[in-house]
Order: sequence, then C-alpha cells, then structure tokens
Amino acid sequence: MQVAKDFNEISILVSRVFNAPIERVWQAHTDSHVLDRWWGPSPWRAVTKTMNFTPGGYWLYAMVGPENQIHWARMSYIALDQDNRIEVEDAFCDENGKLNNELPVSKGQIAFTKTENGTRVEFKMIFPTRTDLEKTLEMGFEQGITICQDQLESLLKE
Repeated sequence: MQVAKDFNEISILVSRVFNAPIERVWQAHTDSHVLDRWWGPSPWRAVTKTMNFTPGGYWLYAMVGPENQIHWARMSYIALDQDNRIEVEDAFCDENGKLNNELPVSKGQIAFTKTENGTRVEFKMIFPTRTDLEKTLEMGFEQGITICQDQLESLLKE
C-alpha cells in the first residue's frame, strides 16, 4: 500500500492492489453491509445509519469506538461509473448528516483498475486548504486508512 501526500496539490492518494476481482472490490466499497466490516480501523468500527448509493445520494455512518464513542461521517456520491470510479465528498457530520464545518472536508475519487493479479484501488482526496490536509493527517488518517485497507484485504481473502 502507498500513501502519497502532495502539499502542493493539497491531496492524499492511497493506492493498493487487492488480489480479488474488480466486481468484488467494487462491492466492498458500495455495499453498506460489507463496508461496515472493514471501513472502521479496529478497535473502531463503522455502523451504517443509511446509504443511498446513487449520484446525489450518500452513506451516513458512525465510527464507534471501543468505549462506545461515536463520530459521525458522511460520504456523498457525486458521480458513479460502475466498476471503474466513484466521485465523492467526504466529511464529518452529525447523526442527521448535517456537515460539521469545523472539521476537514475533502473531494475526490476512488478509481478501480483491473491488474494482472487483481484490482488496484486509488483513493485520491483533495482538500480546500493545506490546513485541512494537515489536520486530517494529525487526526491519524494514515494509520487509520492503513488498518482499514488491511482489514479489507483480509475480508477479500474470505
């Protein structure tokens, strides 16, 4: 797995190849029952409140900690291209999906590419300011996404 931070473009690119067919990796990113099994970095877990996987829809979920701490997040779907690309806006929010403007918001895309050994997933997030990028990193993004990606890899092996 690679995590590339670009402070000029104000972006983060997470790239990883999974030894699984593209359809299965796509489902892991688009089915809330599957997302709940890998998205939250252990010992945290994701719990879906609602999901509407269509352009203009969103995934509203809680990150639940080991002592039942709850942080809400919303991944809004801007555009979808089946098995190829998902354009998103990723933000923290309240339990009703109202965005929290005090925390970083990013826009970007998740791209899926068939490889010789499986599927490459590239998740690129672009931030409006360098401060937002830095705050995301300070909040433990790199460690969290690494744990999540490892959990996804294990899930895809089942």
